[in-house]
Amino acid sequence: MQLKPFLLDAWLDQYEHHIDFDLAASTGPKWTVNDILALADGETRHRFFNHKLAYSRPAGADSLRQAIAEMQQVPVEAVQIVTGASEALVVLMWLAAEPGANVIIPLPGYPPFSALPESLGLETRFYRVSRENDFRIDPDEIERLADSNTRLILVNTPHNPTGATISDGEMEALDDFAAERGIQLVSDEVYHPIYHGRQTKSAARLPHATVIADLSKAFSIPGVRTGWMIDHNAQRRLQYWNARATFSISNNTTGEILSEIAIRKRDIVLGRAQEAATRNLKLLARFMADHRDVLGWIPPRGGMTAFPWLASGENARPFCQAATEHGILLAPGDCFDVPSHFRLGFAASAENFPKALDRFSAFVKTWSSRMATVS
Repeated sequence: MQLKPFLLDAWLDQYEHHIDFDLAASTGPKWTVNDILALADGETRHRFFNHKLAYSRPAGADSLRQAIAEMQQVPVEAVQIVTGASEALVVLMWLAAEPGANVIIPLPGYPPFSALPESLGLETRFYRVSRENDFRIDPDEIERLADSNTRLILVNTPHNPTGATISDGEMEALDDFAAERGIQLVSDEVYHPIYHGRQTKSAARLPHATVIADLSKAFSIPGVRTGWMIDHNAQRRLQYWNARATFSISNNTTGEILSEIAIRKRDIVLGRAQEAATRNLKLLARFMADHRDVLGWIPPRGGMTAFPWLASGENARPFCQAATEHGILLAPGDCFDVPSHFRLGFAASAENFPKALDRFSAFVKTWSSRMATVS
């Protein structure tokens, strides 16, 4: 069994710790432990500082599951805690890995979407989220890819890296389609509920869908490593519990308490991310208009990343490499199997985003002049 190289994290790990402006980041504004604890009442802070560093329950702490259940408006027994949405992906692909089976996933997409099933011997079928289709998630294309051997359909909305979303009606139709054929529909909602325009509901309301999410993106506290799975199917939940107990046993108790605080104070935590994303997306729109001769883009409908491309159509890795020399970090599109694009995060820099765009603008002008000279 082999995992293909994780190009995205290899790139980020190489640069993000010594760069001036990180525009490759996929999260919102950062939080500290003190920031989160300041949101809690005295009793909760006392519990945090005096809790035992013991194992938690494999399903997750009861109070954390209750907080998630209330947020998602589902019964608490429908909630399974995992170590980030990454562990949820491992569990789901592991359970889908039967001889001859296939899974349907987006391209581009978060790299483990494809790396995990491919390593497990699953046939991987891709539906395209392309600029030619205005970054639309097309349910008809997804349905055409499915057959009697399809075990899982994965929809990521808002989508990383394009910011595409799928409508409530389209998701409901996919839920019906998958249920009729015995296919598991998985909705990856790590960026929910950060939207720019049309709001959509969580698929947790649907009777057959499986929702995976975490606190890394929309909540922007990835260091707690808390994720969850929501499923109304009791038999599948038993499989998740057993896989979780086998793979990682439980989360850390410190992270669970911080996670519960953030979820119960989600209006503040999510509000901060939404405000930064909304403000900075407007700045990014003006920037892209100013540089339309060099860069193309489709504004994201949700999340905190955009997926611009070089108007020349060339591979964006040299462009991204040159940007690092000017203190700007972008994520090359070949990390997502779309080389002419690059991922640009617009929320993590928060109030420093205007300065980042000024630096980026100067780089784009330098790059454009250099390319004109070469040609």
